[in-house]
Amino acid sequence: MKRLFIILLLINYSILCPAQEIPQRNLLTGKITTAELSDILLAAENWHPYPTIDEPDSWDQFPEFIRIAFIQEGEKYLEYTWPVIPATAALDFVRDGNRTNYENVSFGRRKALTSLVMAELFERKGRFIDQIINGIWAICEETYWGVSAHIGYQKKGAGLPDVTEPTIDLFATETSCQMSWVLYLLGTRLNEESPLIRERIEYEIQRRIIEPGLQRTDFWWMGYRGQSLNNWTPWICSNWLPTVMLIEKDPERKTASVYKIMTILDHFLNHYPADGGCDEGPGYWNQAGGSLFDCLEDLYSISSGKINIFNEQLIINMGLYIHKAYISYPYFINFADASATPSPDPFLIYRYGKSINNGDLMDFGAFLAIEEWSGPENLFYTFGALGRRQFPALLSINEVLKYDGGEPLQPYSWLPDIQVMTARSSDKTADGLFLAAKGGHNDESHNHNDVGNFIIYLNGEPAIIDVGVETYRRQTFSNERYTIWTMQSAYHNLPTINGQMQMNGRQYEARNVTFKRNQNGTKFGLNLEDVYTEEAGIKSFRRTLEFKKGKEILLKDQFLFNNANNQVDLNIMTCFRIYENLPGQLVLCNKNNPSEKLKLIYNKEIFTLVIEPIQITDEKLHRVWGDEITRIVFRINCNSKNLEYLIKISEES
Repeated sequence: MKRLFIILLLINYSILCPAQEIPQRNLLTGKITTAELSDILLAAENWHPYPTIDEPDSWDQFPEFIRIAFIQEGEKYLEYTWPVIPATAALDFVRDGNRTNYENVSFGRRKALTSLVMAELFERKGRFIDQIINGIWAICEETYWGVSAHIGYQKKGAGLPDVTEPTIDLFATETSCQMSWVLYLLGTRLNEESPLIRERIEYEIQRRIIEPGLQRTDFWWMGYRGQSLNNWTPWICSNWLPTVMLIEKDPERKTASVYKIMTILDHFLNHYPADGGCDEGPGYWNQAGGSLFDCLEDLYSISSGKINIFNEQLIINMGLYIHKAYISYPYFINFADASATPSPDPFLIYRYGKSINNGDLMDFGAFLAIEEWSGPENLFYTFGALGRRQFPALLSINEVLKYDGGEPLQPYSWLPDIQVMTARSSDKTADGLFLAAKGGHNDESHNHNDVGNFIIYLNGEPAIIDVGVETYRRQTFSNERYTIWTMQSAYHNLPTINGQMQMNGRQYEARNVTFKRNQNGTKFGLNLEDVYTEEAGIKSFRRTLEFKKGKEILLKDQFLFNNANNQVDLNIMTCFRIYENLPGQLVLCNKNNPSEKLKLIYNKEIFTLVIEPIQITDEKLHRVWGDEITRIVFRINCNSKNLEYLIKISEES
């Protein structure tokens, strides 16, 4: 059973493609050979992207309030006791699915180390050095640099980590990158304490990351078997690349490692939708398109600008995706494993826009930065390692906050490859209605069974919603994934047909997907009969969503069944309260602003309503939706092979 669980876990992350032609773009390795890379690659001593502790003038240029804030943050850890990661915290993942017990200790250690390093850089009195050394040593002593949820990646399976098989996951490379930057920034000062500090860091990074990264090709995220890839690939590479540049001393091994990273990134880009859409949802854009940007920025830097693909349309589209997924601050389209409030990195967005010479993306990044700016704490340790996100944000803060940003309110967008559309009432404000809908298939990365799902916002606030994803646990990435209610089509804005929900798998996909726009609005249509099993008894099922002049949304479902006597339960998920429930008319109101109301008109002759309150107990969902959401079930018992219904959705004046 353990081996089966591991296989299922990895399949979730590595969704194998059906037989199809993969475009061999090879945007990186198609333009340069290994020999050419060797000639242009900077030596570690010549790569100087950020100032070190030996350049006090560079650190003194920051405003005093930023310097004080970082020092005060570091002072919180002067008496920090570096906690041990208990062996049982790793076992918790296989015992009861808990991964947070392990991650809280692991991530807490890394946050402490980063905070101490930044404080020392700004103060430079040696006050934080001993605790920095303690942190380095504690992390070097860890058996496993990844997290408990990824131990199953090792050949001996989930549970306790096997020290004899270093495997490369997201957080092992996050750690190697962090430790590499600590050496880069404080190396001379640490050498004064003991040269063994540098030797230990370099030893651990070589055996845990550089050597297996160079020698192995069987890690799924490398893509050597032709499988489609997700955020793991650029996320890992964005940490692996600076690790190699800062730690590897042998020129041939360094060139080989960098070229392999470029090859793996090509595997990722070769599969990527041409429209730049992230099928994992905007919650993963930071680590998918965003991490790719980190890689491309570093490749540009270590080659003195000779590796530059920022003008490629795919790269441009990948940046613009996050712009197109925006609804109204702080909300984004949240299909797949995404929160409705994912908080993409504003400084990253701004820098991405600058690199592709796109003013709209720069505007958006600056807009988000200003919206979220509450002080220097915005620049403290986040999920990324030191040099990957924190330094670029710190060094660009003045430019970004002074930039005249703007909120992107595109009247519509259409991503034909991932089959996601949006439309809104106005491109001037978030007032009125916003619609987003999706096609696709039910084997997307971080998939929910949600082909044909849609969401509606009113005046920038969520009304008809995609619930999102609960806190990750063992079941999330296992053969039990679709026992979780938030993954099921019955808890999306989709019908349950003759008791059957949508099924997961690549073959369960939308057909005949269309998107049209004219002066009267937008119209999105797709066939959904193939996302249900034969037991549903459907011969054809066509769904259309028409946005009429930004004033009214028409939901039409048309069925042809194999037999008569069918039951259809149309599920609608809402975070609004029910304000009025009359035959043929349902009015929902915003909990936070009861004057904002959404009206649903339906045929009272065929529908009966079932109202199901759902209590929210998961912390991650609670942060977005509060204590309760509601599932409204529009139920039809149909004695015919043909069924058609129409629901009109508009703002209640």
